[in-house]
Amino acid sequence: MRKFVTCLSSILFVVAPLLSEVACAADQSKDDDRLKNCGTVLKEILDVPDDIPQDLLDKADCVVVFPSVLKAAFIVGGSYGRGAMSCRKGEDFRGPWGAPTMMALEGGSFGFQIGGEATDFVLLVMNESGARGILASKVKLGGDISAAAGPVGRDSSAETDATLRSEILSYSRARGLFAGVSLEGSTIRPDNGDNTRVYGRKISAKDIALSGTVSVPPAARQLVSTLDARTPRHRP
Repeated sequence: MRKFVTCLSSILFVVAPLLSEVACAADQSKDDDRLKNCGTVLKEILDVPDDIPQDLLDKADCVVVFPSVLKAAFIVGGSYGRGAMSCRKGEDFRGPWGAPTMMALEGGSFGFQIGGEATDFVLLVMNESGARGILASKVKLGGDISAAAGPVGRDSSAETDATLRSEILSYSRARGLFAGVSLEGSTIRPDNGDNTRVYGRKISAKDIALSGTVSVPPAARQLVSTLDARTPRHRP
C-alpha cells in the first residue's frame, strides 16, 4: 500500500504541472476568443443601418462590449457576461482607441419576467467620471445608465438632451425570448485576473485603458480597428 501511495504521489508530482499548463492555455484561448467576439459583435452592430447614432458614438470616451450576456429568469432574474472595454487615448480622451481591459458583468433583478436569452450589449461611456469610475472598481448600473430601448436601431435625436446627461448608454441585440430585459441592478467591474493572462503581467485596468503605453493584443485588433475606423475623432 505504501508503495502504491508513493508511486501515485510521484505520478501526481509529474503530471500536476502539465495539467496546470493545459488549464492556463485553455484560459488564454478563452480570453482570446472573448476579445475576438467583442470585435465581431461591435462590427456587426455598427454595420447595421441606423444603428448606434454616430453623434453619440463620436462623443463617447470609452466603449464596452459584452458579447452573449446570458440572462435567465422566472420571476427573479440574473445576468452574467464577460467582455472588454476600450477608451480613447490621450488628454481629454481625444486620441486613437487604446488597448482594451477585460470586463465582467454580473447581477440580478426582481420583477415579473419569464424566459431566457443571450444578448449582445454595447455600452457607451459618455464622460470621464464614468470611465474612471468603471476602471477603478465595481460600478452598479442604475440611475446613471440609459437603455436604448432594447434592439439596436433606435434614433436618438428625440432624446439627445436626456441621453447626454447619462454617464452610460446601453444598446443591445437580443437572441431569444425575454420579457423585461434590462441591465439595471447589474454591476460591471474590471476582470483583473483575465487582464493578467492577456497582458502577461499584473497591470491595473486604468493603466491598460488610459496610460497609452500598452500594446493592443492581436486578438483585440478588430475591436480597436473598428472603433478607429468608425469614430476616429472625439467630438465633445
